[in-house]
Amino acid sequence: MKKLLLAMSLAFVFASCAQQPQASNTPPQTEELEEVPEQQQLASPVTATQQAFFNELSKLCGKSFRGKAVFPADGKDPFAGKELTMHVRECSDGVIRIPFHVGKDKSRTWVITQMEEGLQLKHDHRHEDGTPDEVTMYGGIALDTDDASTMRFPADAFTAELIPAASTNEWNIVLSPDGKTFSYILKRDNQLRFHADFDLTQPIN
Repeated sequence: MKKLLLAMSLAFVFASCAQQPQASNTPPQTEELEEVPEQQQLASPVTATQQAFFNELSKLCGKSFRGKAVFPADGKDPFAGKELTMHVRECSDGVIRIPFHVGKDKSRTWVITQMEEGLQLKHDHRHEDGTPDEVTMYGGIALDTDDASTMRFPADAFTAELIPAASTNEWNIVLSPDGKTFSYILKRDNQLRFHADFDLTQPIN
């Protein structure tokens, strides 16, 4: 009788073990957050507003336009009385270069570039032999606005170090909504220092 009871007990134990889930060497799965690649964590190259501005400016590529200084009007500015011309050249998906000539002085080029931080304006100054001037590549990143006709570029840290007096500079580039005028405007300490308008209705070439 004892043997029978022992046999029945063992059978019950084995049956219970068979019903238990077997241990797994694989750790329980937990929901993991998808890791965003580093390059996708960076800010978009430009905002939609900046892209719209860049696209409109690109439409001028290959053309040149005459302009004039409208401020200051006292004739004391170094550009006063000189022929101003802008040449929209070397356009690509990410960069537009605009040589800006003051009379016979061809040392200046505005460079508008799509950067990770946003749309950037730089002033490329070079000597006649093509070598960079000591004061060159100053500018800044455009502020994020809802106005696709105006880009405002406050001076960046590089500019403040290169030209301390220009640390509060803000350059504005304006494409008039009617498509007739390109304006280049410089402010310092929130005060207007220079303003030139270029007539887009009469391209030189």
